[in-house]
Amino acid sequence: MTDRPTRLVVDCSLPEGHPDKVQIIPLTDAEIAEREAQAAQAAIEQAEREAAEAQKQANKESAKAKLKALGLSEAEILALLG
Repeated sequence: MTDRPTRLVVDCSLPEGHPDKVQIIPLTDAEIAEREAQAAQAAIEQAEREAAEAQKQANKESAKAKLKALGLSEAEILALLG
């Protein structure tokens, strides 16, 4: 037997102890597909953020190397780049 993902529904309008106050409902195939699509999109967005951060760091290192080649000291470079 495979475990099907579920969602928890709490009906706050019902009193404590009511049998329908808390329900565990299996997800439909459409809901599962939507969650998988959202997870895939989140993974793409995370990879894009990581790539942008890596590019930013590479640009910073390139700028430091170019400034050093112009004769600036490490302290001057750090002062410029903050």
